[in-house]
Amino acid sequence: MNVEGPWTHEQAVVNDVRLHYVEAGEEGDPLVVLLHGFPEFWYSWRRQIPALADAGYRVVAPDMRGYATSEKPRGVSSYRTEKLVGDVAGLVEHCGAESARVVGHDWGGLVAWETAIRRPDVVDRLSVLNAPHPGRYREELRRNADQIRRSWYVGWFQVPRVPDFLLGARDGAGVAKLLEDTAGPDTFSKTDLRRYREAASQPGAVTAALNYYRAVFREGLGEEVRALVADERPDREVRVPTLLLWGEDDPALGVALTDGLDPWVADLRIERFPDATHWLQHDRPEEVTESLLGFFGE
Repeated sequence: MNVEGPWTHEQAVVNDVRLHYVEAGEEGDPLVVLLHGFPEFWYSWRRQIPALADAGYRVVAPDMRGYATSEKPRGVSSYRTEKLVGDVAGLVEHCGAESARVVGHDWGGLVAWETAIRRPDVVDRLSVLNAPHPGRYREELRRNADQIRRSWYVGWFQVPRVPDFLLGARDGAGVAKLLEDTAGPDTFSKTDLRRYREAASQPGAVTAALNYYRAVFREGLGEEVRALVADERPDREVRVPTLLLWGEDDPALGVALTDGLDPWVADLRIERFPDATHWLQHDRPEEVTESLLGFFGE
């Protein structure tokens, strides 16, 4: 949405999709790409964008495909992981850079992980907030009853039309309730919730956001079948320096997901934040920014 601040609003067609994004900083500065999660939009990074730009980075925060005022391609297949990774790579290229420091939260974190796995050439450094490495997540879903219970909503989102209606009804009231129910009492202001409702009320936005879950669910089933037939697991290794930031009071993603990552991530630092929720960059904005800047400067 067109929220004013120390940034500019831009448009780009990358990977055959039109993306809206906000930008701050100087064109020649090192590029940082900030990827939001469900059910947010670029606005989730509003506290980090100016601080990163002031520290000497060119910051780009898109509305990911399907969200807010970005284009909303039809069909579940339009939200497959390869498409989402292609959007990130295309945005980096659009900005005239060969690579970027890529940061993602929630679904943006999953896309950031997958970009580092599939396109390590476009990722200098990777930072992820409250989003599990995809291989580690699947491992937990095969053996951890607590994480299976926490992930109930992924199955619910596979139901056609019903979750779309419930989240989008009454001008996105369902989205606001989801945010409030999973956050702390001071995580989101009334203004924040109003803006998230406005973004969710864009035609097709809720269905597009849910299609991320539907596409990855189908991909995951296919990958499990292929792995059983071939008796092997796909390469999920991350080869770039990685910072994982985690709010420990996350109702959907257990802290156990931050353990046991050595087989997948060789160069990893983990910072856990007690008393912070899933919405970490909202709960601890200054600390998140400091962690990012320290990591980028190494």
